[in-house]
Amino acid sequence: MTGLATAPPPTHGHPPRRRGGLLRQRDFRLFWIGQTASSFGSSVTSVALPLVAVATLEASTFQVALLTAATWLPWLLVGLPAGAWVDRLPRRPLMVTCDLFAAVLFLSVPVAAALGVLTVGQLLVVAFAGGVVHIFFFTAYQVYLPALLARPDLPEANAKLQGTESVAHVAGPGAAGLLAQLVGVVNALLVDVASFVGSAICLLAIRTRELRETGVRPARNLWREITEGVRFTARDPYLRVFALFGALSNLGLVSYQAILVVFLVREVGASPGTVGLVTAGMSVGGVLGAALTGVLRRRFGSARALLVGSLGTLPFGLLIPLTGPGPRLGLVVIAGMAIGAGAVSGNVLRGAFRQAYVPRELLGRVMVTMQVVNLGPMPLGAVVGGLLGTTLGLRPAMWCITGYLALTGLVLLVGPLARRRDLPDRPAPHRG
Repeated sequence: MTGLATAPPPTHGHPPRRRGGLLRQRDFRLFWIGQTASSFGSSVTSVALPLVAVATLEASTFQVALLTAATWLPWLLVGLPAGAWVDRLPRRPLMVTCDLFAAVLFLSVPVAAALGVLTVGQLLVVAFAGGVVHIFFFTAYQVYLPALLARPDLPEANAKLQGTESVAHVAGPGAAGLLAQLVGVVNALLVDVASFVGSAICLLAIRTRELRETGVRPARNLWREITEGVRFTARDPYLRVFALFGALSNLGLVSYQAILVVFLVREVGASPGTVGLVTAGMSVGGVLGAALTGVLRRRFGSARALLVGSLGTLPFGLLIPLTGPGPRLGLVVIAGMAIGAGAVSGNVLRGAFRQAYVPRELLGRVMVTMQVVNLGPMPLGAVVGGLLGTTLGLRPAMWCITGYLALTGLVLLVGPLARRRDLPDRPAPHRG
């Protein structure tokens, strides 16, 4: 609207739909910009932090793998109670707090480097603490989105968020490689610091207020609330299959990702700048996956699109151990593009499914239950990747890991998913 009217007061509940898509909605646009900035910064760090360990501190293969393990270990330690806490707390202030804490946390790395006291131990602490912050932010973000938008808008919102996250994952590694060449890998982390601050500013500018329960809520036992989320997930035929698939596939994904930078630098002979460009090329698949998800969902149905995306892309990982210098670097890019396309498409479909399917009062706990099962094996996967790379050698380790990864999609054929065209939008009526 134009004119001299004063700014509208903060709204409550879902804002009305406008023509032109969700990006015409001011609050979603702010949310989207903040998440895009944060995703870009995090993708820079995902390459820069291992490069700091390899190039600056001369860390071993196993130490670099431990960095990845430290990032995901918090899901095992605080994941389940985090879901219950998020269901009790206002989500937007929690996300702002997480952003600001993370900014200070990652700022400590270049500060320590400038003072000459940076160690692998500090990188491990930063990775672990960053993982804890990510749990609370990610859970609150997933639960806050349905409060910001109406249910019919969730698939479009998830596709836009996943799509721009994928674009950030393309630009971030390339930027990390370029920054590593220009200002050093340690200073590249300052991009992540700035992105967290930008995300906090965008969140603070959102006008939509979450609807919270009125009146006095009876005191509840934290363990009982956690158990409700676990029970709902374990009993549901869709959620439990998705959780199991996520656990098995993420074990393989993190195993190879934990040693990928070391593999490219020490086995293939790539420079830090080339590593950034290769990683950026691998991430292009995520952009394609997000862009094509809507088309595939409408044409084939959400369940079938999910099956095809997972079963058809994971075997491409077998190209990674064939990677070598020169033109053979293209093999790892093709593998990463295919895997990324399937992963992002699946994330869009499963994310919209969960947000519409799970009762709102359980969404935070169910979300975190699934994330704990999905991401809990990641520390183990990182350690396995490091051990295999150390004992067998980097290339034989890649063969073992990608061979396992190619088979994990078969889990999705178990249960009702294989018999449906579309995923349901609510649990079966008889469900207790």
